[in-house]
Order: sequence, then structure tokens, then C-alpha cells
Amino acid sequence: MSEIVVTLPDGSELSVEEGATVADVAYEIGPGLGKDTVAGVVDGELVDKADPVHDGAQVVIVTDQSDEYLRVLRHTAAHVFAQALQRLHPEAKLAIGPPTDEGFYYDVTDVDLDADDLEAIEDEMREILEADLPVERELRSREEALELYEDNPYKRDILEDEAAGDEELSFYVQGDFEDLCKGPHVESTGEIGAVKLLNISSAYWRGDEDNETLTRVYGTAFESEKDLQDHMELRAEAEERDHRKLGKEMDLFSIPEVTGPGLPLYHPNGKKILSELSGFAESLNVDAGYEPVETPHLFRTELWKQSGHYDNYVDDMFLLDVNDEEYGLKPMNCPGHATIFDQHSWSYRDLPVRYFEDGKVYRKEQRGELSGLSRVWSFTIDDGHLFCRPEQIEAEIRQVMDSIYEVLDTFGLEAHVALATRPEKSVGSDEIWEQSETQLRAVLDNQNVDYDLEPGDGAFYGPKIDFAFEDALGRKWDGPTVQVDFNMPERFDLTYTGEDNEEHRPVMIHRALYGSYERFFMVLIEHFDGKFPLWLAPEQVRVLPISDDQLGYAHRVKNELGDFRVSVEDRSWTLGRKIREAQDDNVPYMLVVGEDEAEAGTISVRDRQEREEQDVAVEAFREHLDAEYGEKRLEPDFLAD
Repeated sequence: MSEIVVTLPDGSELSVEEGATVADVAYEIGPGLGKDTVAGVVDGELVDKADPVHDGAQVVIVTDQSDEYLRVLRHTAAHVFAQALQRLHPEAKLAIGPPTDEGFYYDVTDVDLDADDLEAIEDEMREILEADLPVERELRSREEALELYEDNPYKRDILEDEAAGDEELSFYVQGDFEDLCKGPHVESTGEIGAVKLLNISSAYWRGDEDNETLTRVYGTAFESEKDLQDHMELRAEAEERDHRKLGKEMDLFSIPEVTGPGLPLYHPNGKKILSELSGFAESLNVDAGYEPVETPHLFRTELWKQSGHYDNYVDDMFLLDVNDEEYGLKPMNCPGHATIFDQHSWSYRDLPVRYFEDGKVYRKEQRGELSGLSRVWSFTIDDGHLFCRPEQIEAEIRQVMDSIYEVLDTFGLEAHVALATRPEKSVGSDEIWEQSETQLRAVLDNQNVDYDLEPGDGAFYGPKIDFAFEDALGRKWDGPTVQVDFNMPERFDLTYTGEDNEEHRPVMIHRALYGSYERFFMVLIEHFDGKFPLWLAPEQVRVLPISDDQLGYAHRVKNELGDFRVSVEDRSWTLGRKIREAQDDNVPYMLVVGEDEAEAGTISVRDRQEREEQDVAVEAFREHLDAEYGEKRLEPDFLAD
């Protein structure tokens, strides 16, 4: 039998027999690892240990010590839920039940469930865990599967879509339960130490609002009760930090039903923060040699057809008929920037050419997928596109990544890096895609960046390096991106004159330092728990006169700090109530002024950490504000120890 070669995480290569499975690879590495193998990651995809590997595959072995193990365990927990549900409600039909970053969900139908039913299902789940049922993978024929799911249109839809053409299909069996599934799963239900059902919602089949509405039950699972308890405490804190809750309390934004779904309105407080974010991004762009441009909100669809967006994004576009001509609200800014580049003649000496724009875009997400600022119809990208010679690619990507790391440092955020490769729907030749992916991989490897591989998650026109923000609670959110694109210059016939006086094709690089303002704003609201640094805070200082007699002096203090966002609390409240109100409003600094301060021309400074200093000169405080704002410090530190 012929051999194939697979690549291991350390970059070494291993020869195995053709047809070898993930488990075979593990045993080839060592019998101990083979025995401990739970699953595998092949080319970035989590798979069953019985799945075969192919020549050139990148293979990671998953054991119960791996980060991926919890996802495998939660996948089995979804099956435990389905088994418990059908024991208590045999009439229930199952659709899909995948693991998620937070736990799992299962979509079901033909059963009437509400929150009061969860406790009984949870109890039945614990019985299944205690029974320690073996979880076994069995292969069935397509005919057997179709017969089994004769009255389940959702499983039949899966058989006719994702599993189309597969003559053998994997099922996972545990006791009296079986489910069509690719896996992977843990070896027995007893490996799950703790489960919790969280809530019920509705969901459209396959996320399409034209399809049937199903009941979705969310849950989570861990190896131990302690891990579950820690998670529930973190979840409770996340609910307190929810940007929708804080956004309302702080009067930052709203998404009223009357304006339409996924269309946020930014109130004055929210716009002040967005303006600071925009100014910071602009300063980074200008320092890096980008020039500002602006493009309209819609274009003729001929432009979208030329760019490839029409073929790949038409279902997500808002289209309009204007005098029998079709226009589309822009889902991306890049075709406009490519068209601007195309309006000039360029020499190799002119490159790189760099443009940036806070560009509003529109994408018609399914209504069921909209959520606060994290998924919206209308959002703004801090977009940048640069056009360079091939030999300039690595230097330009390094510069973009430097700007992204400056963003991370400024906001005190961590990030996880991933290389996303060619998706199923894409434009361009295999040669172009291989060249693009090789360039990005070289940049990451040369800079010793620790990154994951995300097969199939690239943009339709090119691969990308994605940065996922990690917030104060350890949650990950999509953020900055940098993408190499050889396709769009080809589609727009972009050229520059080379040193040889011949026409050459530039490379287009797409990049965003925040991702979108909406999602980044959401991340910051929750990351800071509404307690924004001074430079971002919509209200930076509030002057608190002890009585109405000091109102005049309070306004003079405000005027002396006029470059900052300062207000005077002029309501006839007690000082204690004024302080509590300012604390609740997350104002970084409170300036208490009474008779003594008015006579001396000073202030008493109090911060939201409840530290206080008296007899402070207004000018000294102003100088500190200048420094704290200019350096974008993360915490008010005038009164720091």
C-alpha cells in the first residue's frame, strides 16, 4: 500500500499508510498518545478519530488535555439533551445540535416547551450521565438513514444537502438513542461532569426566515461542577455588562422597532465615543501614510458584478430599482476604492497607494441573527485599502499588523490570530489563492506569530489574517483583519507602469483596525463595563456644587476646563446624592466645590474609585487631564497611589 505524508503541529512530517485515520496517526507517533486520542483537527476542522487523513494534511491530535476537548464533550452533551428530551417527550423531532463556544444548542420541533420544562429535562440528563453510557460510532447506509428519518424533514434535508452523495453515513449511539452526526464525541456520557440548560428561544431552520420556526434550547457542559459554577458566575457578570443593558442606562444608542431591525441610532453620548474612536483610527492611518477618501452609500450593480460581490453577496444585499436600472447599497467599500485607484495612471515609484474611509455598509442579515450592535444591517467599517507591488506585500502587512497591535495595547485587549483560507464560494484561480495564502503565512511565520488555521473562512476574493479580541471576561469577538487580494485588481484591470516601462498588476490589501465600529463599540462597552477611560468617556468631569450658592463658581471651573467634556450638576440635591448619581453614570472625575473651595479658588477631586483629594488647584488638575487624555490612559489616575 502506498504512503501519504501529514504535517504535525511542530512542522515535522510523518509518513503513514494511505487510508490511515487520525487514530492511526496518533499511534504512529506513540502508543500512549494513540490510547489517549479523543478526536483530531485536520486542516483546522475538528473530526472524529476514525476519520481518514489525506496526503499533505495538517493534523493535530486531540486528547482530554487539549483545548478542543471541551467542544467535543459539549457535542456529546447536546446528544444527551436530545436523548433526555425524547425520553420525556417522544413526539419531539430533532433538527441539529452543534457545540458552541459557550456550550451547545439543539433545534427541535413538534414539542411544546417552555422554561418550566428545563428542570425535568436536566434531571433526566443527569441520569444519563450517571449511567455512563458508551458513545459508539456506527456507519449506516443511505437507505437505512432515509428510512429512519422518513417523517423528519430536517434530517432528510441534511441527508440531501451536506450528506448528498455519501453512501455511508455516521451515526452516534448511546443506549436507547441514536443521531445522524459527523462527530466527534467523547467515549461515554460519564465523561461529562456537569450540565446546565440555560434558556429557550425560537430559530429559523438554517437561519432562513422563509423556513419553519423551530424551538432552540441552549445549554452548557463542563468536566466538573466547579467549572460549571465558575462559568455561571462569569455568565452572570456578562449579563450585567451586556452592551444592550448598559447602552440604554448610559443613553449611548437605541434600535427602535419603528426605524427597522438592525439599524442603530447613536445618541449624543454614543456619538462622542464613536468620534473619539474615529479620531484615533484616523491618526493611525495618517501616520501610516493613508489618505482619506469617501464613497457613496450605493452603486449601480454593474460595479458589484465586476467586483464579484453580486455573485457572492446578492442574497445579503439591499437592491433598489431606479428608473429600470438596478442599484445596490454597498455591502463593502473595496470596489469604490479600487475605482478611485483606477482613475489615475500610476508609476511603480508611486506605490504603495493607501486609502482609508469610515465607510457605511449594509448587509441583509436574517432577522433571527440580529443582536444588539454585534449583528446589524447597517454598520461602519474603519476601512483601508492599499495598492502595492508584489515585493512590498510583506512590509505593508507588517505595518498594518503594527497598527492593529497599537489598537490592542491602547484598549488593553488581548487578541487571538488566525489565518483564514479559501472558502467554498470564491473567485480567482488556484494559483492566485495559493500565492496569497503563502504570502500571509510567510508574514506570520517570519514574525513568530502564534496563529490558528481556519480553513474555508477567507473572504471570497482572498485569504485573510483575522484578529479576535479577548475582553475582560475572556470572551472572543471578531475584530481587525488584513487580507491579500490578487483577484480584484484583475477584475478591475488595475495597472501601474513598472521600472521596465511595461504595465504590471498591483496587489490590493484590505485592512480594518477595529473591524466594524458597531462590534468594536459593543466590545468596549462590555470590556470596560461602561467605565470608559477618560479620553473615551462621553462625560469626563462633573462639577458638584455643595449648594446653589456655589453654582457660579462651579460654572467658572467648567469654563476653565472647557476643552474637556464637563457638566455642572445644578439640581438641588444633597451632595451624597450628587456623588451617587455621578458614580452611577460612570463619570471618571467629580469635582466637589463648596464655600471653602470657592474662596480659595480650588477644587476637591474625587474619582469613580472613590479616592479623593482636597485643595487641588484647577490648573494642576487641567494639566493632568491633558496628559491623561493625550496618553490615552486606561484608568483615571490623578488620585492613584
